[in-house]
Amino acid sequence: MDIELRQKTEERIIEVLRTVYDPEIPVNIYDLGLIYRIELNSDATELAVDMTLTAPNCPAADFIMEDVRQKLETIQDLKKVDVTLVFEPEWDKDMMSEEAKLELGLI
Repeated sequence: MDIELRQKTEERIIEVLRTVYDPEIPVNIYDLGLIYRIELNSDATELAVDMTLTAPNCPAADFIMEDVRQKLETIQDLKKVDVTLVFEPEWDKDMMSEEAKLELGLI
């Protein structure tokens, strides 16, 4: 696969992930640090994403997971999207981007 096309697909994945929000937090899940792994197969048609939640008992877990899956499936050329919920390592606020910390008043 063309490296430039692969890079554009990876950039689009991140763009899409930045449109997903935990309904209780006004920051997208990517900048919150909830995305642990983004992996495309060799021809960039299959995507695997590992993500977590801010808390294991998050009441919006099903909503967030489905939102991630549905939005990623809209990306052109992706034929398969697997989203896996993981809890290792445990999420903490240090995983957030500087922008997210600023938005939440943590810095």
